[in-house]
Amino acid sequence: MPYDPSAFPPFAVTVDLVVLTVRRHALCALAVRRGEPPYQGRWALPGGFVRGDEDLATAAARELAEETGLLAHDPAGPSIANAAHLEQLATYGDPQRDPRMRVVSVAHLALAPDLPAPRPGGDARSVRWAPVEDLLDQESGYGRDGEQAAPLAFDHARILADGVERARSKIEYSSLATAFCPQEFTVGELRRVYEAVWGVALDPRNFHRKVTGTPGFLVPTGGTTTRQGGRPAQLFRAGGATLLNPPMLRPEA
Repeated sequence: MPYDPSAFPPFAVTVDLVVLTVRRHALCALAVRRGEPPYQGRWALPGGFVRGDEDLATAAARELAEETGLLAHDPAGPSIANAAHLEQLATYGDPQRDPRMRVVSVAHLALAPDLPAPRPGGDARSVRWAPVEDLLDQESGYGRDGEQAAPLAFDHARILADGVERARSKIEYSSLATAFCPQEFTVGELRRVYEAVWGVALDPRNFHRKVTGTPGFLVPTGGTTTRQGGRPAQLFRAGGATLLNPPMLRPEA
């Protein structure tokens, strides 16, 4: 029998972004208030439909640039200052996840250093950084400034939870935590990233010993800074290692 495309129901493909950063020592995610149905007025993750001429990585990078102004870091390309780490997270295809039609979403995880206040675009009425704990609060949802709290739109609470857990687990065995830092950073600033992502307090001396003793993790720049106050602190940059040996095991909260 010849292949008949009309025998199969059409469906759309979207990309949703879990954009994480550390602001005021807290792990935060980008949230947009939807300006159009469905779920008009509810908070959601940024994202959009994949265009006919785009592959998934291109669509995710485009949405990232439109929502945050960030360029995605291309490991195979030249180094770009302040580019965001972007990786595919998971695919979500529950037939009931979008009331408009059958929509399959390929979620991506983006990590970047402390970012400025974002600007709304597309069908978003407003956009802001919010602590992930507030967004994932299943009892009250996310509300502020007197607005009624409600869970995230679609299945975005599940996607966000998966993205947060991916980030928490990957910084155990990879150098991904440096994606939350500027190009030059102190050990104290890196420690605060781990504390924000894991939600625990770490012993400063033990942490310093582990990260500086892990081959290829950090490289001294030769400079110092007093931006954190107190005595000058040594500046580092990310080394060439992608996997940490030994790993930075997550302590129990």
